[in-house]
Amino acid sequence: MCVLILLAAFESLAVTTVMPGVSALLHGRHLYALAFAGPLAVSVVGMVLAGTWSDRRGPRSALYASVFLFVIGLTTAGLAPTMEVLVAGRLVHGFGSGGLTVALYVIVARVYPPLLQPRIFAGFAAAWVVPSLVGPFLAGVVADAFGWRWVFLGVVALVVPALAMVVPGMRGLGEPRATDAPPWSLVRIGWSALAAVAVLVLNLSTTAAGALRWVLPLAALAVLALALRPLLPAGTLRAASGLPSVVLLRGLIAGSFFGAEIYVPYLLTAQYGLSASMAGLALTLGGVAWASASQVQGRYADRLDNRACIRIGLALLGVSLATAIITAAAGLPAPLLIIGWGFAGGGMGLMYPRTSVMALQSSSPANQGFTSSAISIADAIGSAMSIALTAIVFAALVPLGGVWPFVGCFALSAALWALSGGASPRASVVAEPEPAPA
Repeated sequence: MCVLILLAAFESLAVTTVMPGVSALLHGRHLYALAFAGPLAVSVVGMVLAGTWSDRRGPRSALYASVFLFVIGLTTAGLAPTMEVLVAGRLVHGFGSGGLTVALYVIVARVYPPLLQPRIFAGFAAAWVVPSLVGPFLAGVVADAFGWRWVFLGVVALVVPALAMVVPGMRGLGEPRATDAPPWSLVRIGWSALAAVAVLVLNLSTTAAGALRWVLPLAALAVLALALRPLLPAGTLRAASGLPSVVLLRGLIAGSFFGAEIYVPYLLTAQYGLSASMAGLALTLGGVAWASASQVQGRYADRLDNRACIRIGLALLGVSLATAIITAAAGLPAPLLIIGWGFAGGGMGLMYPRTSVMALQSSSPANQGFTSSAISIADAIGSAMSIALTAIVFAALVPLGGVWPFVGCFALSAALWALSGGASPRASVVAEPEPAPA
C-alpha cells in the first residue's frame, strides 16, 4: 500500500517538473493550467464512486478498478501525440488516483486494529517524503536521458507489481452485508461531478477578464457549497460535533497549508533571488518534518491522544504562517522562512494521520467507504479552493508591488488556519457513526 502511495506521489511531483517542456513541445501552453486542475477536480468523482463501491462490494474491486484507470491514464498521457490527448489521459489518471486513495483508506480500516492505524497512516505520509526529495530531480534525469514520455510510462511499469503485493493481504477482507450497505446513489455521483466543475471554474477564474473575474469565483463557491452537502457528513459545513467537524477540520488545514506552500518558493526566488534548488529547501524541510512528525504520532499513539496531536499541530502550523507573514512583510532573512516552514510540515504530520484515524473510528464497516471519500474530498476541495483563492488575492495585490501579494496569500492561509482552530474543539470520535446522506 505504501508503494502505491509512493508511486502516486512521485507521479504528482514529477509531472510538475516536466510539464512546462511538454506543453511547449506539444504546442499546448493554453492547456497548461487544465493539466493540473483537471485531475484534481475529476478525482472528487473518483472518490465518491470508490467510497460507494467499497461500501457496497468491498474495497478490493474498487482498488482494482482505480489502479486500472490510474494505469490507463498514465499510458495515454505517456503516448499522447497532442496536448489535448495528454490532458485527457491526466483526467483519467485523476479519476483513478482519487479512487485509489479512498480504497486504501477502507482497507486500512478493515485490516488493521485502531491502535495500529496511526502507524499505517504515518507510513503513507513517509511514502511522500522520498518523492518530495528526489522526485523532481529524478523526473528531470529521466526526461533528459530517455524522453519525457517515460516519466509517465515508467510509473506504469512499477504500479502493477505494487498492486500484486497488496492482493494476498486482501483475500480475507469481508464485505458489508447487503442490508447494511447504503444504496447506490446516482444523485451523489451527479453532485460530485458538479463539485468537480465548480473546482475547475474556480481554478480557471483567474484568467477571466472584467466583471467575470469576480462573478465566476463567487458563483463557483456558491455551487461548490451546494454540491458538497450531499458528499460530506450531515452538518459538516456548519461544524457539527463529531465526524462532521473532523472532516471540516481536515479540509481547512489542507487549504491553510497547501494554499501557502506554493508561494513559499515563489517568494524566495522572486524577492530574495534564491535559485530554484535553494528555494526548494523549504519544501524539502517541510516534507521531512511532515514524515518525522507522522512517525512520532504513530510510534507514541498510546501516549499522544488525538486531541493533543491536533492541538500541537495547529500551534506549529500557526507559528509557521505567522513567521511567513512577518518575514515577507518585514524583509527578514530568507533562512527564517525556510526553517519556519518546517514547523508547518511538522504540524501537518501530527494532524493528518489523526484526522484519518478519528474519521475511520467514527464509522461502521458499512459506511467506511463514504467516510474515506469524505476525508479525501475535503483534502482535494480544501486544497483546490485555497489555491484558487490565493491566486485571486495575489493577482489583486500585484498592483501594490513588492512583497504585498505574498503577504496577502499568507494572510488568507492564516484565516483558514483560524477557522480550523474554531472547528477543532468540536472534532472528536463519536460513539455512533454519522449516517451517510442519501
